[in-house]
Amino acid sequence: MSNLKNTQNKTITRRGFISGAGASVLSFTIIKPSLVRGIQANSRIEVGCIGLGGRGKMIAGMVQRHGGYQITAVADYFAHVAKAAGKQFKVDESRCFSGLSAYKKLIADKVDAVFLETPPYCFPDHTEAAVEAGCHVYIAKPLGCDVPGCLRIAKMGQKAKTEKKVFLADFQTRTDQFYIEGVKRVKTGAVGKIAMLSSEYNDESFSDPPKTATIESRLQHLIWVNDNELGGSYIVNAGIHAVDVALWIAGDRPISAMGSSRIARNNPHGDSHDVFSITYEFADGLILNHRGEHLRNRFEFRCDCFAQGTDGYLETGYTGRVRILGNKGGYRGGDVENLYPRGAERNIDTFHKSIVNGIYDNPTLQPSVNSTLATILGREAAIRNTKLTWDQVLRENKGLQVDLTGLKA
Repeated sequence: MSNLKNTQNKTITRRGFISGAGASVLSFTIIKPSLVRGIQANSRIEVGCIGLGGRGKMIAGMVQRHGGYQITAVADYFAHVAKAAGKQFKVDESRCFSGLSAYKKLIADKVDAVFLETPPYCFPDHTEAAVEAGCHVYIAKPLGCDVPGCLRIAKMGQKAKTEKKVFLADFQTRTDQFYIEGVKRVKTGAVGKIAMLSSEYNDESFSDPPKTATIESRLQHLIWVNDNELGGSYIVNAGIHAVDVALWIAGDRPISAMGSSRIARNNPHGDSHDVFSITYEFADGLILNHRGEHLRNRFEFRCDCFAQGTDGYLETGYTGRVRILGNKGGYRGGDVENLYPRGAERNIDTFHKSIVNGIYDNPTLQPSVNSTLATILGREAAIRNTKLTWDQVLRENKGLQVDLTGLKA
């Protein structure tokens, strides 16, 4: 991979991407997927988009350009955001909802599917309401900020499957052809027995201004990532991408974690730590070392994972490349290009195809639950500077309370 190409690729980071020009939209007929079996490929699914901030608006734009969806309702806590999104996506003003209860009004307005792109503390309530109403669910990561919330989503995801509804968690790496092939080859012995995994996530921190009388000021511009109860923490919200790849390679969840973390950013006001060093252990003795930092220090964005085997190693990079070098051969792989937008586009297309073709196996559910719980385990072990087991954290079932006092209903 040439240095020029690598440099160009790295400039399109997960935080800096702005959705490009739209594709042409074909002629479709709006039809209720819940009413028929075996929907035609040219039907449009009525959807509601909940959360229209930076990524939420980007996802809604991709949904609109896909051609297989009709955005019929939007919801955001902030009225001006909901109205602007409604205008952009040609949604009637009567179906542009705002306030804390906006999601309830949108779901009650009879959409077939919802796209959830809010701060993750909202996800358990929003997912439960959507599944109970019979909606298909497309959800961003992480699936929650704490163990109780994550377990609620796991329960609702299983309910969706039982009731023949699609539930898709939007991890981009699992859609990439080079990642898929590289992990497949490792699982079939390309690097021998895996001895150690190493994952890394580096990016800038987000604005962390002084807190105000209510949390309203924290619910925009990704400020909420700085607050454990709103965003889960930097490792749960961001580092999860690298940890998820490691768990994918391992084919298992960890049994314990130990490590250290600290707050190192300038003038912090939220409680999320932003520097992490965590060691996970798996039942078979496999070790995963994860490290990450979120400081405005000009260090380039990295989301990488390496699998060190007895006969070779796998290299993966969100903005780098995937390849295998081994004693008995390797895999050339290739450069991973524009994964942030392209992975989401592939997931949006898979979501549509799953709905219209009646595919309800929902394969992203359990891996996404495991990855979210693994990063929560890592966060808790590092904050406490001790070793914690997976079972301990689940038994504790520690919830993080969000103070909604003073917010608009």
